[in-house]
Amino acid sequence: MEKTENETMEMEEKLSDDEPEVNYKGIKAMPFIIGNETFEKLGAIGTLSNLQVYLTAVFNMSRIDATTLLNIFNGTTNFATLLGAYFSDTYFGRYNTLGFASISSFLGLLVITLTAAFKNLHPPHCDAKDSKCIGPDAGQMAFLWLGFVLMIVGAGGIRPCNLAFGADQFNPNTESGKKGVNSFFNWYFFTITFAQMVSVTLVVYVQTDVSWSIGLGLPSIFMFLSCILFFMGTKIYVKVKPEGSPFTSILQVLVVAFKKRKLKLPQQPWLSFFNHTPKKSINSKLHHTEQFRFLDKAAILTEDDEINPDGSAANPWMLCSMQQVEETKCILRVIPVSLTAILYHIGAQPQYIVFQALQSNRHLGKTSFQIPAATFTIFAMLSLTIFIPIYDRILVPFMERITRKDGGITVLQRMGIGIFITIVESLVGAFVEVRRRDLALKHPIPGVRGAISPMSAFWFVPQLALGGLAEAFNSIGQVEFYYKQFPENMRSVAGAFFFCGSAISNYLYGFLISIVHRTTEGTSGGNWLPEDLNKGRLEYFYYLILALCVLNFCYFLACANWFRYKGSQDSSLAVEMQEKKLDQHSA
Repeated sequence: MEKTENETMEMEEKLSDDEPEVNYKGIKAMPFIIGNETFEKLGAIGTLSNLQVYLTAVFNMSRIDATTLLNIFNGTTNFATLLGAYFSDTYFGRYNTLGFASISSFLGLLVITLTAAFKNLHPPHCDAKDSKCIGPDAGQMAFLWLGFVLMIVGAGGIRPCNLAFGADQFNPNTESGKKGVNSFFNWYFFTITFAQMVSVTLVVYVQTDVSWSIGLGLPSIFMFLSCILFFMGTKIYVKVKPEGSPFTSILQVLVVAFKKRKLKLPQQPWLSFFNHTPKKSINSKLHHTEQFRFLDKAAILTEDDEINPDGSAANPWMLCSMQQVEETKCILRVIPVSLTAILYHIGAQPQYIVFQALQSNRHLGKTSFQIPAATFTIFAMLSLTIFIPIYDRILVPFMERITRKDGGITVLQRMGIGIFITIVESLVGAFVEVRRRDLALKHPIPGVRGAISPMSAFWFVPQLALGGLAEAFNSIGQVEFYYKQFPENMRSVAGAFFFCGSAISNYLYGFLISIVHRTTEGTSGGNWLPEDLNKGRLEYFYYLILALCVLNFCYFLACANWFRYKGSQDSSLAVEMQEKKLDQHSA
């Protein structure tokens, strides 16, 4: 213990000669960051969770147009996280990025609130008896899109940076700092769930049953409070300076490997490759692996390559280290697995649930109170939050005793379970929709956009609960997978990578809905996705999603079988064998 403390003191003294000592505030900074995150989520989720209903009820948009618009918006928002991570790590730093993004989110929510508050910023109210409703004009749509664009900029900066910025406040070299980081992560995910539950209950109720102006104004107020809390803690924050783009190193490997593509790979790569690691690099040292061997040529040292006195390459666009090559391989290994997230999100988050609930019996028992359609998504959140403690405290220890592995199962196995659950979820969704429509046709209750089914909307709970379980396995597994398999200097990008999969999913979902709607509209079987779901065949769409989920699961199994974890036992064993051969050769 004394030796460890002495070594730690010596390291700190050496570091203090080169860099000023960082004053970590840790727990003292948490109220500002957690408070900022809580109100930000209350604002963003409070608006986004009910936008489908808002666009159809206030902007008089068709369900197809509203769903397509939101898919484009959500997809662009998630893609923006990659740009936010890039600009944060390369130019502005996390503090500046978060500050600018928070203000942008507030302005975006304010603009959307104004579309509800002022009559000239949305179309005239459409009565249920009107055969034709007047849609939004170009000016109204432009103002609405202004709010969306500001929210996209805000989310693009906040989502990839807030977790990393919170972790920056704790000293990673002390036990108290490490415990503080774990505590911060726990509180972070708790606040997200808390904000989602408040948003889909209280905020959605105010929007739907009281006033859209007040209901959308509440998220704007929450976001304003989020900005105030964030800037109140400015003096005590640890602000990590940007260190440049990690994408440059990856691009260098690809370029140099192409330039040296005609060179032959050496028979003993662990002896012949250029292998220089910067002293201040935070990345863990990686051993040579056999996958993507064509990239190894980037580390071949030729007579034309020059080396600096410190051991680094004089021209990194002509010679890369083996460490750079292996870090690039880590990214390339992740990409095939990450593609499974596209169809996973489509299966796990059925967007027609809200419209199905609108044409179902939403009364709470025999009372006159109706649960807002968007509020039913809370059952997916409840399923996730109830299952996580059970999984962490009961299932994981039980599986660890059986498998003798940390966590009980691997990250890829956890992700695979989540994908399999989406198959069951789609099948349940199809069965429930058949029951809902049959009852609506036999015992119709008059409604605004089609007859209301007497079936209780609580029949959607099993489907939503399965969606929450899928999230608990796959979504959390994805975050852990990216965090562990990406190089350490790309962990903010790893956070953005999760949202990129969701972004492509949003675009594909919107495209899929449009294709199905146009293809089936004039057929003898009728449109699968009409405005009145009672006249459609939504269960066929669920069967289509089911087929895609099955294909996705098969593809995932192939990827999981091919994938090699960063620093896996196979890689280490190969290096040990190489070293033994070297020793034998030397002898």
